Amino acid sequence: MNDKIEYWIKLAEYDIETARAMLNSRRFLYVGFMCHQTIEKALKAVISRNCEKSEIPPKIHHLLKLADRAGLYYRMSSEQQDFIKELNPMNVEARYPEYKDEIAAGLTRGICGEFITRTEEMLCWIKKQL
Repeated sequence: MNDKIEYWIKLAEYDIETARAMLNSRRFLYVGFMCHQTIEKALKAVISRNCEKSEIPPKIHHLLKLADRAGLYYRMSSEQQDFIKELNPMNVEARYPEYKDEIAAGLTRGICGEFITRTEEMLCWIKKQL
């Protein structure tokens, strides 16, 4: 594994650990945010595999666009595609007051636990694509 790929994967693994810590501390909004970050960074690992040595992955956070850029979106199952669509608003929208309360209201310990499980599965799948 080259250094760029390893860099992104280590960040993704750190972020899923942070999601678990946020679940334990009942900071549910940040569970979703960190799950999004995990998948974003894993996708950037795949993208960086295909980049020239000096290139970096695009500075975007939209999971569907990143999955497409990585060449993985159409290789994902419909469940995986649905999951990244569900996770996508957890990044930007969770930061703004008009969305934050609405998103937070729908998050429970059970839902967030499921987010973590599905994120771990998706991370494992993405790593196998490397």
